[in-house]
Parts: sequence; structure tokens; C-alpha cells
Amino acid sequence: MLSTRKHRGDKKKKISRTSIPFPLASYETVFADSIQHPERFWAKIAQNITWSKSWKRVLDNTYEPFTKWFLGGELNACYNAVDRHVEAGKGGKVALIYDSPLLGIVRKITYFELQEKVSKLAGLLQRLGVSKGDKVIIYMPLIPETIMAMLAVARIGAVHSVVFGGFAASELCQRIQHAEPKVIIAASCGIEPSRVVNYITELNEAISLSLHKPSKCIIYQRKGVDIAELDPSRDMDWEESIKNAESAPCIPVEANDPLYILYTSGTTGEPKGIIRPIGGYLCTLIYNLKTLYGMNPEDVWWATSDFGWVVGHSFMCYGPLCLGMTTIVYEGKPTTTPDPSSYYRIISDYKVNGVFTVPTAMRLLKQTDPDGKYGTEYDLSSLRQIWLAGEHLDLNTKLWTERMFGVPVINHWWQTETGSAISGMCAGLKNPCSDTDLTVGLPFPGYNVKILRKDGTEADVNELGRIVVKLPLPPGTLSTLYRAEERFIKTYFAKFPGYYDTMDAGYVDKDGLIYVTARADDVINVAGHRLSTLALENIVLSHPDVSMACVISVPDEIKSEVPMCLFVMKDDSELSDYIVAKDLVNMVRDNMGPVAAFRMAAAVRGLPLTRSGKICRKSISDLARNKLKKISGTVVDPTVYKDIEEVLKKYGFCNGLD
Repeated sequence: MLSTRKHRGDKKKKISRTSIPFPLASYETVFADSIQHPERFWAKIAQNITWSKSWKRVLDNTYEPFTKWFLGGELNACYNAVDRHVEAGKGGKVALIYDSPLLGIVRKITYFELQEKVSKLAGLLQRLGVSKGDKVIIYMPLIPETIMAMLAVARIGAVHSVVFGGFAASELCQRIQHAEPKVIIAASCGIEPSRVVNYITELNEAISLSLHKPSKCIIYQRKGVDIAELDPSRDMDWEESIKNAESAPCIPVEANDPLYILYTSGTTGEPKGIIRPIGGYLCTLIYNLKTLYGMNPEDVWWATSDFGWVVGHSFMCYGPLCLGMTTIVYEGKPTTTPDPSSYYRIISDYKVNGVFTVPTAMRLLKQTDPDGKYGTEYDLSSLRQIWLAGEHLDLNTKLWTERMFGVPVINHWWQTETGSAISGMCAGLKNPCSDTDLTVGLPFPGYNVKILRKDGTEADVNELGRIVVKLPLPPGTLSTLYRAEERFIKTYFAKFPGYYDTMDAGYVDKDGLIYVTARADDVINVAGHRLSTLALENIVLSHPDVSMACVISVPDEIKSEVPMCLFVMKDDSELSDYIVAKDLVNMVRDNMGPVAAFRMAAAVRGLPLTRSGKICRKSISDLARNKLKKISGTVVDPTVYKDIEEVLKKYGFCNGLD
């Protein structure tokens, strides 16, 4: 792809792909090979990583959908991410760049330094009795030590579960009880622009609530920020404890053993523990970085996620490190640390070649600095592409971002369950068509994407339907749900046998380009963070004055969508609906944390119910978007919509019923 890009100072430069150190094969040829000859295709890809023992079979699909890849092969994720680069004489290369504008700190950590620190922490975990297959929960912010903790767990063949630092004690407790970790690794605090968030308070409360108790907690004290008071019977200071720890070697595990458990919201309100098999995952990540993102080991890569989300696992930690790249860990915000120059500065200072972020970040920049004045002094000539995913991308945001940064902005699509992209326009392949609008691109090699009607028949071109993937799924996707194999089958494979159900709706055009239009389940996507409406409703319904509640998604200019709660007061309530609404906002914040972006709660006289008692949530959400054209005949009392309409109008969401 050749494009003309505009730099700061109105310079123009022709961009070519000569920096990609491998030939550009045809997308059609590569994709066809991945679908028609998957064993041959992935066996070749698997040569990009180091195996301590070769596999016996590339693909074992005997018990579909419990597909196994590289059966019998053994490897270690930490070895592939760190040790093999040191052994290859690249130990002096910078692996991590940590930039914290809130603290005024920049740290550059080489692969050799990373190996030294990770092996010591792994030795400490072994001393505490953590062994192959044991679970370790990591509750930490955007700091290099989080990557070190992940790698240390992987080094000894244990399984980590990273919990987003913004989650409150109740959410953390739920994960502790389910994963039953032998040890928890936590930081003393996280840093926000306006406050320091004490993690230990949340951790202590979560452990006190949990029926399962970890044997020990390793606490990384953020000196100069917040030093936590430790429980001497349970807690250990990270820095002090590793001083005398012996370095642990890498322990090989079978390719289909779990690397991590990552919890994601489900429609039942219970988190789903995604199990990620190690072998196929590492192969796929390197292949994604080369083929989709057009990156190579000499590039500098910046993914602006959090470690608690799948992007943090795939493209802040394991992917770039396994490829031998330099990856950036940025502890800051797009517009307030200290101003909207942050993204431009990072790209300029560290000669970033590729950025992976969410549309929300660009919307925030566009809102606060529409003319890009804060970026005029920075040199962005190193940048080749910006990749956006995780939520809906509108055309105005895409065009603005391309204008401000002077590079192609490429929309692509994937899920926590897949671990990497389902679709996109491959920078490392010759694509048959250009990425000119809001498509999420072509199916990535290995993903046999189809659009199905409700009856399971295949949809026509441009016909809206459910997006599914024909089995078997490629390597690196979820292998099952932790302690929930029946739920695994029911959730993803029962509706359309022989296919993985993405639970997204969309269509494919005449060129094979995929368009994702909406979620098909009751999950709200807040700036790329998936939140269960039922989990939110469970919190709301615990209020003694609420008899019924419904959480829906409503449009938001910055976050694409946010939750809004409509509730019905109990008849005998002595409180005003204003007080109750305020209570509900505080309750959600206390129980789920600020990540829920929950600020709107309003009382209504009733909610639309079907004769079976089901709340018609989608119709309310459609009303908020002016999409409700007809009220279903199954609604018992359709007059409740008039009251809901008035409430939505007050918040600026509804023009009125037809």
C-alpha cells in the first residue's frame, strides 16, 4: 500500500513498505492456504517460536470444539519472550520503555535486565510453593513490573490471571474465589490524574470476602507514591523478598496447557474465565504482528491498553516480546497527562512505528484539541499506521485521526475469546482491495468467517446476520472456559453447530469485506471494556427501595456507548427517586469501579415486560437511539414507553415515538 502522508510543518513523504523484511505475498493465496491446508500452514508459522520438544500432530480435532493444536509439543512462554533473545546476543536491546508523565519517570529495560528480574521473581514464587499449573492472580497498574509478574508466572509453568486494577473489591473477590490462586501479586497503588488509588485496601477487602484465601501476597511498593501497610502474616515486599531469591529456569509445558485465565463479562452476570493455550497463542501473536500489523523485530510498538484486558496480554506483553520488539508501557491519559500532546510526544520521543489504540482515545483528542495544535512541534515521521479496535469507529473520527497523524488509520476486529484479530487489512500482505471506509477488513488467515441467518442458512452479500466462524478455530483462540466446559459449548457453539458464534451482528460486501454493526447479546462495550448489563442490574437491585431495574446502553460521543439505568421504585419507599438514583450511581462505582462509566439512573413508573416476564431491553435501547419503530405485541403494558420516552428526552437521547 502506497500512501502520501502529511507531516508536521506540511512536509510530504511517500511511504512504502520496504521496511518490512519479508516479501508481500498475496492475501488471497495465503488465506486460501490457511483454510484448505491448515496443518501445513500453521506448521510453517510455528517455526517462528522456539520449542523444547516438537509436536506429534499439528491439529487434533477429535473432540470438536475442544480443538488441540501442536499436540505433544512443549515450550515456555517466558523463554520465547525473553531468554531466547538474550541467548541470541540481543540482551542489550531495549525490551520495555516505561513512560509515566504523572511521575515524570522514563525507564528503559533491556532484555537482559528483564531476564534477571523475571527469573528472580519466578524463584520467589517457587519458594512459596507455586508450581506448574498453579494459579496466580495479578492485580497491578500500567507499570513494567506487571509484565515481569506475568512472565515470572509463565516461567515456572504456572497460570496467571490478571485483574484490571480499576476493579473494586467485589469484582476482585469473585475472581479470587473462582481461580483459587495460591499467591496474589499486587502493587501498592495505581495513579490517576487526580488521585492515587489504594490497591491494598481493595485487595484486603476482597480477600476478607472470599472463601478462598491465598497463602501469600507479594506486594510491589511504589516508593515515592504510596507505601502500603502490609500484613506480616501474609504479605511480602517484592523488592526485599527477591534479593535472596534464586533465579528459576524456564519450565516447558505442553502446547495446549493454559498460559492464563482472563475473565470477561458474560450475559449471565458471572465472569467467564477464558483459557488461553500457550503454543498456538505465541505462534499466532508473532504472525499477527508480522502479517496484519506489518511489524518486525527492529520496530517500536505501542499498544495503549491495560494489562487487565486481552490487548494488554497479546500486544503489550507476549506478542511484541516474542517477536523481539521494543514495547511501550505508558501510564497516562490521552488528554490530561498533562495535556493533549501526550500521544504525539510518545510517538516522537521513541520513534514509534505502529500504534494500537481505541477510537475513544481519538475522540477525546478530537474533542479537546480539534485542530491538533498540541502536536505541531512533534516529528511523527517514524509512524506507519494507527490501528483501532475494541468498539465502534465512526467515519469522522477515522478521517480526523488520519489528518492529524498523517498515516492510514486501520479498523480491525477481534475479541477476548480469539486473543488476536479475526479480521483486518493486512499490512504485511498484498490486499485485493483498499481500506477506504468503516469496514473491519477481510478475514484474517485461519478465520473462515460466515454470515448466518437465524435459521442457520448462509446470508447473501450485504445481508445482515450473525457473524460466525466455521470450525475449527485457528491456533491461539480460547480452548475452553475455566471450570465451565458445558457453558463453553452452550455459549459459543450451541446456536450454530459447527461454527463459533461471535455474538456480533454484521454483513459481508461483494469484496468480502466484513462490517460489524452491533453486539447480539446483552453486553455493553464502554470504550472497549465489555460490561454485563445483568451484573450492573444485580448491584442496582440490591438497593432496598428498587423493585425493578433495567440497564441499557445509550450513545456517548466519547466512549461510543455507556450504561443507563431505568428503575422502578417500591411503593412503600420513603426516599425520593432523586436520592435513590444518586445511591445507585455510588453503589455501582463502589462495587464495579469507575470503569463502568455509570452516571445515569432515572426512575420510571414501569418497564416493558413480555407475558413471560422478560424486560424488553433492546426496545428501550433502540428508543434511546430513535430506532424503535414498532412496539412488540408481546408487551403487556405498552403505555410504559411514554414515560420512558420522557425520561430519555431529558437526557437528550430520544426524539419521540412515531
